[in-house]
This record gives sequence, structure tokens and C-alpha cells, in this order.
Amino acid sequence: LLKNLARVVVWEWLNEHGRWRPYSAAVCHHIENVLKGDARGTVVLGQVDAQLSPYIIDLQSMHQFRQDTGTMRPVQRNFYEPSSAPGKGVVWEWENDNGSWTPYDMEICVTIQNAYEKQHPWLDLTSLGFCYLIDFNSMSQTNRQSQRKRRLRRRMDLAYPLIMGSIPKSQSWPVGASSGQPCSCQQCILVNSTRAASNAILASQRRKLYGGTAGNPGAVGTLTVVRQSNTFAGTSLWSPTSTSSGTNNNNIGMGGGQAKAEQVQLPLSTANFSCSPVMPSLSSAHAHHALTINGQNNLNRPGTQRISMGAARGAIPPGVPALPVKNLTGSGPVHPALAGMTGILMCAAGLPVCLTRAPKPILHPPPINKSDMKPVPGINGMRRKTKKKHLRRGKNPEDVVRRYTEKIKVVPDEDCTICMERLVMSSGYEGVLQHKGIKPELVGKLGKCGHMYHLLCLVAMYNNGNKDGSLQCPTCKTIYGEKTGTQPPGKMEYHVIPHCLPGYQDCKSIRIVYDIPAGIQTNEHPNPGKKFSARGFPRHCYLPDNEKGRKVLKLLIMAWDRRLIFTIGTSSTTGESDTVVWNEIHHKTEFGSNLTGHGYPDPNYLDNVLRELSAQGVGEDNLKD
Repeated sequence: LLKNLARVVVWEWLNEHGRWRPYSAAVCHHIENVLKGDARGTVVLGQVDAQLSPYIIDLQSMHQFRQDTGTMRPVQRNFYEPSSAPGKGVVWEWENDNGSWTPYDMEICVTIQNAYEKQHPWLDLTSLGFCYLIDFNSMSQTNRQSQRKRRLRRRMDLAYPLIMGSIPKSQSWPVGASSGQPCSCQQCILVNSTRAASNAILASQRRKLYGGTAGNPGAVGTLTVVRQSNTFAGTSLWSPTSTSSGTNNNNIGMGGGQAKAEQVQLPLSTANFSCSPVMPSLSSAHAHHALTINGQNNLNRPGTQRISMGAARGAIPPGVPALPVKNLTGSGPVHPALAGMTGILMCAAGLPVCLTRAPKPILHPPPINKSDMKPVPGINGMRRKTKKKHLRRGKNPEDVVRRYTEKIKVVPDEDCTICMERLVMSSGYEGVLQHKGIKPELVGKLGKCGHMYHLLCLVAMYNNGNKDGSLQCPTCKTIYGEKTGTQPPGKMEYHVIPHCLPGYQDCKSIRIVYDIPAGIQTNEHPNPGKKFSARGFPRHCYLPDNEKGRKVLKLLIMAWDRRLIFTIGTSSTTGESDTVVWNEIHHKTEFGSNLTGHGYPDPNYLDNVLRELSAQGVGEDNLKD
């Protein structure tokens, strides 16, 4: 234990580049409050930050879980001096390509603040593994290789939470005892069921380990006997006690802490040892790496956990459960999220788990010659382009509203859900909008759905939209006319390729390629005159080349022509604003697997995307024979 000193707590998550990214101070305060009540509980991040609404943190396994995709990432609870940047609420940020600001990793932020307080004119970040030079006079960051400069800023925010008393060098999970009634939400049911499953599995395995090996004269040699000495940020650190007498078993150690041994065996097939959310695939019991790590934890240097190792060979010992999960073709008895949660919970409890190598998503088909790309049967051409204003625009707002409504003589005594005034009263937009022929007390009923509103309120709603000659009922979302969007200019290509999608082995595939360049926002976009970025283009998407797949393609082409596939907004993946994002019509971007949830097999996808297209006013009734 450290001395009884005050420490600042910063919670961090591990991104796909192996960097620990800090949560905001407000989120860290929220996590600490939940931790005080139940050290094995669940933290709903959306309660404090709306942008994090899909995410929860399971404190027992120390993982962040994204509920809509099943993605899991390790989290850690880090400690800093109260006099450091997080203790003072100081945040250092750099300006990214779209003009918004990105905070530095906390380790770098602390280093920059220390140099700033000592009035150093500049700071070289090479010692931290970054090829950047910080210039405090010009408040800029310079890439020493490319010489590119970016602006730098220092701002004040909420200070991170302060805790007192004895603080362990690492958080060892699970900790505490559960209290209160169990939650009935789906995520808690998943967590509790995996805990129960892992307990049952391991009770059986331990009986085999302790009761069966002594009476097994055929056993030859023993793999490394290890125990879990510490768990740091959901990553188990292991201490070696002995090595096998057999050959072909190379062990690699790191750190200096030794610990007493328990009879637990652990084979690993991952080169970087981590209890991160692995999606193991089915494999045979041979050719696995064995890795041993000493239980010495470096508190503020999580990067020291990274290990470079050669291939060490050994067989999976009997009695260690392997988790059979969906492989690349989608077969397998266990759902990836369930198996992943089971694995990390078992790992966190100090129990042996055999994690096979995590499969990588197959995003693209094998290389294809241009001569093998064929037109899609029944669809003319292989390319569409959109320009800024190529679509016909609607008439004046009064004509559009009158086209889709009929006047009501006997007005019911209920609310207008646009202005929230009673329909028998004048519109809430009286005095704000003036339109000839539309009095503020007039009420209209929409033709298809029958919902009623002040006509002046419908005019105000139309003026606030895309002004494309269409109306959408704010209550039931029924579309009147032809709805169009605000998709920036670009091109859409589509063709048949001679490869099959998983689940559609009886037909070839349709590949769609979207390409939208970066540009300047217009009056229909959130920030007119400001640049917008276009990340990840060209984007490749896939459909089966069967009757239903071609029907979906025809509707997607129609949605593209109406500028409904993309829009400009804030990315839910990266948080970047003023960038091109998908517009509520899901696409499959993973060709040969479904590890991200955006691939095949997915037997319900074609029906789901038809419903999404219909919700945008692009239904099957729009198709011409």
C-alpha cells in the first residue's frame, strides 16, 4: 500500500491503438460515486454524458461495454498527485483536422503541465514515445518528422475526484461484496449469467485438476504453475514459480515481484497478454504460446505492460476451459459477447482460461480484376453522381402544407404537438410567422395519418426543414411527398463480384462503393461556410446478388438520388463533429465475417434495411416494374 496521502483518480479506457484515453472529470466523479456504493456494480455513462449513452462499465471485470455493438474495452483506475494537471482541473488539447480540440493522454497532459509551470520555453515528447515538440511561446505542437504544426491550448475544467487514505498500487478485482437487489436489465442479466456459468465450469475443472491428476500415470511433464498475483486495469499479472521439465516450453518474464503459487495452469495463444475483450475462435489443442509475467505493477506507466516475445510452444494442459465462440463463418455455440464477458470475468477472478487468438474481421473480398466486375442484372449502369442542387425543390411553404392537409371545421380540444398550445387556441407561432391566407387559428388534418396541427405550425416546421416539397408528420413520421436529405456531393458505384457472402453461398455478391470528398457546408447543413471532413471514403458495402439483394440496391440507389444515405453531423464512433456520417440506413461494410456487427451472416439484414428505407419514404411501392 501507498502512504496515507491524497490522490487524484483518473479513469481511462484503452483505445484500438493501445493508448489509455482519459474519461472527463465529470464522468470520473460519476464512476467514483457508483464505486462507493457497489464496488462490483455497473456504471451507466450516459447518465452523466449524453454522448456516452451506449456505454456502460462493469466494475468487476473492469471493462467498458458498448450495448448496441457488444464491443468491450479494458478500463483502468489511475492515480496522480493532487498538484498535477488533473488535480487542478487543467486540460491540454491539440487542434485536429476539422478544427475541434482533442485532449492529450493524461500522462502527456501531466508532463506538459509540469513543464509549463516550470516556465520551460519548449518540451520534447520523444521520451514518452511521441515525435512532437511543444512550443509554449507560440502554443503549438510540431511533428519533428513532417514539420507539421498544430495549435495547442490550455483550458480549465472540473478537477478530477480526490480520494484519501491507503491506496493500493493496483486495483484487484473482484472487490467488495454485492449489495441490494440484482438489477433486471439485459446487461446485468448477461453479467450475472456469465458469472454463474464461469463458477459452474471452474468448479468442474478444479475437481479435475486437484482430484484427477494425481491418479493419472500417463501425464507427462507439467506446464508452468502460476497464480494471479495482481490485476491491474482488468489485465492479470502473473508470477512464475516453476518451469516445466519437458522441452519446447519457453517462458518469458517481466517485472520483479514473486508470489506464492497455486496449482492453476494457464496457456495463452496471444502474444500481448491481456484480458481484453477477445472473441476467440474454435481451434485445436496444439501450438499455443505460454507466457509468464511477474506481478510488478507500474502505476502511472501502463505502457510498460506491452511485451515483445518470440513464439513459445506448449500444449494446452487438461482441465483448462477453452471458450468456443463464433468463428469467421458464424458457426459456434456461444455468442461472442457472452463468451467475452465469461472470459474476462473468469480472468478477473484469478481462474484459468484458454483464450485462442482473436480473429480479425474480413473487411474486403479477395483481389478482383476490373474485367470480373459485372453490371447488376436488372439495373441500368454502374454509377450515380449527385451534385449540390440537382433535385427539384418544392413550391412555397403554404402551397406544400395545403397540398397534404384538409381544413378542420370542428376543432377537437387537444394539443398541437408542434407548438403545444390547444388546437382551439391560436398557434404558438402567431406574431412570429406571417403568411397570407393562413390565419393562426386555422387547423388542418394530414391526409394519410389524420393527425391534426395548426396550419401555421406546419408552415414553421416546413421552413425549419429541408424545404424540398415534402412533409413528415412529427407524431407518426408518415412522409408526404418525396423526402430528400442533405447529403454532400459524391458518387455511388455498384457491380457484381465473383465471390460469395457468408450465408449466401448460392449466389455472387453486389459491391457498392460510396465516395464523398471533404468540402464546405452549405445553408442546409449545421454550420454553413465551415469545412466538413469525410473520413473512411471510399466506403465499400456488400449485398447478396439475389432477387431481394437487387431490390435493396434499387432502393438504395433511389435513396442516394434523394441524398438520404449520408448527412453531415457528429460521428457516434469518434465524436468528431462536422463530418460525413451515415443517415439511419444501415450498410454491411464487412465482407467475410461479422465480428463488428456490420457483416454477414445476418439473416435479418435485408428485411431490416427495407424497413429503414421505408421509414425514409423509400418503399417498395416506389419501384417501377
